[in-house]
Amino acid sequence: MTIQRTPTARRYVFFDVDGTLIDALDNQRRVWAAWAMRFGLDPEEVYRVALRTRPVETFAVVAPDRDPHACLAVLHELEDQDVRSGVYKAFDGASELLNGLPPGSWALVTSNYAHRVRGRFARTRLPVPAVIVDAAAVEHGKPSPAPYLLAAECVGAAPAQCLVVEDAPSGVQAGLRAGMTVWNVNVPVAVDGAHRHFTDLRDAADDILAFVSGS
Repeated sequence: MTIQRTPTARRYVFFDVDGTLIDALDNQRRVWAAWAMRFGLDPEEVYRVALRTRPVETFAVVAPDRDPHACLAVLHELEDQDVRSGVYKAFDGASELLNGLPPGSWALVTSNYAHRVRGRFARTRLPVPAVIVDAAAVEHGKPSPAPYLLAAECVGAAPAQCLVVEDAPSGVQAGLRAGMTVWNVNVPVAVDGAHRHFTDLRDAADDILAFVSGS
């Protein structure tokens, strides 16, 4: 069903999750290592491929003779287990930033699944917004603009009213293709195309709050 709302004059911010609000790099490495061992593969090689491709594409490269549905089922099992038992931490300043934003002015746009995001946010005591656009919400994920355009539709905003905060190139490209302002955080060197770059999230917090308030 298409959501049709009249955009208001307010501004919105859409956050990626892993690498932007939550530091899950070690968790991702552990999950992929466990997955590789299940299939008798080299964990380092699997992780090298997984860093730059979506899971189904990773399976096609590292395990082309395996059933991709079985591969994905094992990955989901391991990721769900990690949400329950893994150690997570929010990036410095994430809690203060999210709690400082007006309710309804922000959303999460993630390539993960909403139940895992909620689990990680509960573990890190981060507030959960009303809108989470996850991997199940769109047919094409980042770098397609579809996830960010859906987020704008859900909050009733035009792309020009929206700020995207991302760490990864695919997310930056998705935000740019959606016609939104894109800020790049938590990486030492700016991703090509990002309108602004901050080496960490805390450095960006005041400017993010100012964007939403229109100041």
